[in-house]
Amino acid sequence: MEIVLKLFDEEYPVKGTKHNRKITRAFLMNEEGLFCLHHLIRDDMFGYGDYYETPGGGVEDGESLEGALARECFEETGYEIRILDEIGIVDDYYNLINRHNLNHYYLCKISGGNGEPHFASYGDSFIKSTSFLSLDEIIELYEKTSDNGVPGLVKRRELPLWKLLKKKLTQITLAKRSESD
Repeated sequence: MEIVLKLFDEEYPVKGTKHNRKITRAFLMNEEGLFCLHHLIRDDMFGYGDYYETPGGGVEDGESLEGALARECFEETGYEIRILDEIGIVDDYYNLINRHNLNHYYLCKISGGNGEPHFASYGDSFIKSTSFLSLDEIIELYEKTSDNGVPGLVKRRELPLWKLLKKKLTQITLAKRSESD
């Protein structure tokens, strides 16, 4: 998977990197072609934040990227997934906690489960709701999100990937139409 975006944290002063974290994230699609999106609200050492984010999280020691993605999606959404495609990697930094992240994004489809989340981590406590929305609705929500703090960091990381996904899916749709003509 290739790095499609490299970001530097401009919110907080650079103090060096103490640890690296591999993260997996899903553009999780349901049967209707709508995508899963978490609404998060937090008020912690990063300050207050009201924003949106894809399902996903950290890869544990000895865990594959795909295994971590399946586990994180099940914990956060209650759905089992099938990976359809790799989208790309976002390489970013969170200076306040001295962390370098490699965020691996995948296009996925729900393959089972009951939609009952099983929150397992501190980060899961910030999830206030989960919805399935169209790509246009999601892009609009991200565009309205604050450019500051954690919401701004997540917006800079995910909005370009949502737009990339929309472009890829449009190209696939156009290719299928031209094949059938």
